Amino acid sequence: MRASLTSVAVVVSILVCALAAAPVASSIRFEDLAAKSGLVFASNSSPTPNKNQPETMVAGAALFDYDNDGYLDVYFVNGAAIPSLRKEGPQYWNRLFHNNHDGTFTDVTEKAGVAGEGYGMGVAIGDYDNDGWPDIFVANVTKNQLFHNNHDGTFTDVTGKAGVAGGMLDGKKMWSVSAGWVDYNNDGHLDLFVSNYCKWDVNKDPVCGPHPGMRAYCHPKNYAALPNTLYRNNGDGTFTDVSAETGIDKAYGKGMGVVFADYDHDGFTDVFVANDNAANQLFHNLKGKKFEEVALQAGVAYPESGSFISGMGADFKDVDNDGFDDIWHTAIEGESFPLFKNRAGSGDFSEATNPSGLGHATRQMSGWSNGIADFDNDGWKDLFVARGNVLDNISEMSLRKYEEPNTIFRNLGKGKFQDVSADAGADFQIASAHRGIAYGDLDNDGRIDAVVTVLNGKVKYLHNVTQSGNHWILFKLTGVKSNRMGLGAQIAITAEDGAKQYNHATTSSGYACSSDPRVHFGLGTSKVVKEIEIKWPSGIRQTLHNVPADQILVIAEQAGETTLPVK
Repeated sequence: MRASLTSVAVVVSILVCALAAAPVASSIRFEDLAAKSGLVFASNSSPTPNKNQPETMVAGAALFDYDNDGYLDVYFVNGAAIPSLRKEGPQYWNRLFHNNHDGTFTDVTEKAGVAGEGYGMGVAIGDYDNDGWPDIFVANVTKNQLFHNNHDGTFTDVTGKAGVAGGMLDGKKMWSVSAGWVDYNNDGHLDLFVSNYCKWDVNKDPVCGPHPGMRAYCHPKNYAALPNTLYRNNGDGTFTDVSAETGIDKAYGKGMGVVFADYDHDGFTDVFVANDNAANQLFHNLKGKKFEEVALQAGVAYPESGSFISGMGADFKDVDNDGFDDIWHTAIEGESFPLFKNRAGSGDFSEATNPSGLGHATRQMSGWSNGIADFDNDGWKDLFVARGNVLDNISEMSLRKYEEPNTIFRNLGKGKFQDVSADAGADFQIASAHRGIAYGDLDNDGRIDAVVTVLNGKVKYLHNVTQSGNHWILFKLTGVKSNRMGLGAQIAITAEDGAKQYNHATTSSGYACSSDPRVHFGLGTSKVVKEIEIKWPSGIRQTLHNVPADQILVIAEQAGETTLPVK
């Protein structure tokens, strides 16, 4: 089936939406459509007086087109009952919502068979068997789960057959938080990386609190660190744990967000893990054979202070349009959210948190998930952070601080940022205990939306209503020699005005989340993309010229020049 794709190099969708020709000065704005759209979901972490650590951390979300109808659907991960750590009722189910193409969603969880079993944390979307239908991996405190897409709106739990139930340490399954699909060895099959958090047992947390006899959620220093897990795809529906073979299990941490990019342009995708009160990890890919943990020498293990901070969510994208991917991750109040700028071609990074304007701006914020995307389509990627404090407290004042509003930082160019949250709309100002953010274009209008989960609260669907008049383009990649989703493909574009931009295909983002697999570019005033250059994971290079803006373009992998059909 994959081979037949070579005869059809490019399929072009019709123009989805044309925006106004002339851009106007406009703020990034959102409107919460969750209730109106039927995207009704409330997470349940089963909070207890014992203050079990997972209770503060629920949970991730995913945007993906599970039925291949051209519109993104939404999947939410949920907690479970304590102490059983099982989904003892529907209030604990993970939930799948089908996009009805008219601004509404329908809960199809039962029909799809994806409610899950254990205590959930994160989700990763990838087509692991290259059949053209995206599959779901759920990272859990308990056994992880892999759901295979059956092509008919249903899924089958294939965890046991696939061999991805979770890494073991000292005879116990490790607590997994985030995961991501990556073809680390460029063999055309997606492999699976899982971040693991800390050693923990239900109702056995240390007694932590401001006063004797008063329990509170404990600082991560009270728990032992874990290594991460890497599974190699065998190409037959099964996976092999290669954590030891590749060197991944040599580095211990308290893994939260995991993201991917080829930061040194050697043709192999690298891995960054944000760690909670432990040194961050940057796993440099040694030609698909082994990984070397290089965070310290690359300058991303710690911020400039040299101290551990609470690494939570992360994203790995080019924020200054220089062609090299930068790292931005969240933390808690008093720490700032570090921005590490890639020192183009040098193999290392320099911290740009203060020069970028993010240092002072984020110092009093607590952030969980985050995302790097162009929310106003001006050609510069902006920063979104889902905010909420880590610990709850008893007093009303503390509760207000525990619940925080989200924040959007507009990219002013060359990696300088400004907090524009105050102008982002009334819905955006509402404080909550936010956790995950998955971002993508849910209504195919070219503007990037955000779905944000709330700890023990109702989800927010922040529909992007920015009226900039700027143009855009979205690429849906179809690998032929590369993995079917094209994850890891690097795209460089030159707009009509000569401006260059760079992005890459990935679903892993933020904290425990999976975002739109399509690759988005804002184009500003440009109505045409003069040149598109794609470097596929297989090494194939493909170019297109003079592509009209404001459309979703489906591109199948092919070497050389691709000519679009005349419309």
